Amino acid sequence: MSNKPTDFTWSNEPNPHHVRVRQILKQHPEVKGLIGKNPYTFLVIVGLVAAQVGLSYWLRDASWWLIILMSYVAGAFISHALWVMIHETSHGLIFKGKVPNLLAGIIANLPHIFASSVSFQRYHLKHHAHQGEHDLDADLPDFWEARLVSNNPFSKMLWFLFFPIFQITRTARLNISLFDRWVAINWIIQLAFDVAIFVFFGPKALIYMLISFCLSVGLHPLGARWIQEHYLTLDPVQETYSYYGPLNTVAFNVGFHNEHHDFPSIPWNKLPQIKNTAPSYYDSLLSHKSWTKLFFWFIFDPKLSLYSRVLRKEKVKIVKETEATAN
Repeated sequence: MSNKPTDFTWSNEPNPHHVRVRQILKQHPEVKGLIGKNPYTFLVIVGLVAAQVGLSYWLRDASWWLIILMSYVAGAFISHALWVMIHETSHGLIFKGKVPNLLAGIIANLPHIFASSVSFQRYHLKHHAHQGEHDLDADLPDFWEARLVSNNPFSKMLWFLFFPIFQITRTARLNISLFDRWVAINWIIQLAFDVAIFVFFGPKALIYMLISFCLSVGLHPLGARWIQEHYLTLDPVQETYSYYGPLNTVAFNVGFHNEHHDFPSIPWNKLPQIKNTAPSYYDSLLSHKSWTKLFFWFIFDPKLSLYSRVLRKEKVKIVKETEATAN
C-alpha cells in the first residue's frame, strides 16, 4: 500500500482564534491596552530598504559566489524582515489611515523586485477571516499543488525553491479583483525602482535582490516559517503554531503567530506581551524553537506534506447546504 497522503485534515470546529480571543479578553481585558499603531516601524522599513540597497551597491561588481553567499547569509534575512514590515502594513499597524499604510508597504516592497504588497494585503486579511476555508484562504495549498508535491523530499525542496510562483497561482481561486489603482501604483513605483537599480548599479545588484527575495520565502531555513505557522507538524489537530526561537530578533517577532492571529490589531513589538499577559493560554500550546530543524524535518519526513493542513467548509457553503437540507 502507498504511504502517500491523499487528503487534508477536515475539521468541523470553528476557527480556534475566534474562540480563544473571546476567552482571553474575558479573563484578561488588559490585553486591549496593547492594541494600537507603531509609527516607529516606518523607520525600520527605511533602514532595511537602505541596507538592502547599500549591499546591492557594494555587490554590483562582485563575484557570483560572493553575491550568492551574501544573499543567503544577509540578503535573505533583510528581505524576510521586509515581508514582516509589509505584513504590518497589511493590518494597518503603522499609521492611522489606509493610504499611509499602503505607501509604507510599497516602500518596504522595493527590494523585492516584484510588486506584491498591495495584493498581499487583500489575500492576507482573507486568510485571517477565513482560516482553513480553501476557496477564501490563499495560504492553503491548492489540491493539485498538494498532489504534485506530495511527500517526496525532492519535490518538497523544489516547492520551497519555487514557493513564490505557487503562492501566486493560489490567488486565482479567490474571488478578488487582481487589478485596481493601488495595484497599478505599486507596479509603477516598483518598476521605476528596478530600472534605477539596473541603470545606476548594474544587473548584479538587481540579481542580488532577486536571489535574496527568493531565499527569504523559499529554500532557506527562513522558508520554514511558512511551515511553522499552520502545518500540522507537532499535533494532528492544532492548526496554528508559534515559534519562540532566537531568529525572532531579526524577524521582528513574526514567530508569535498564535498571538498574532488572536490579536491582529497588536503591532509586532508588543506580541510577546500577549503571551506574558495570558501565559496559560499559550504555554499549553505546542510551539517550535528552531526554523532550521523544522526546515529539514519537513523535507525529509514522509509523514509531512502539503496535505498536513486543516481545512473547514466555507461559511457560505455551510449555510447553503443547511438551507438545501431544510427544503
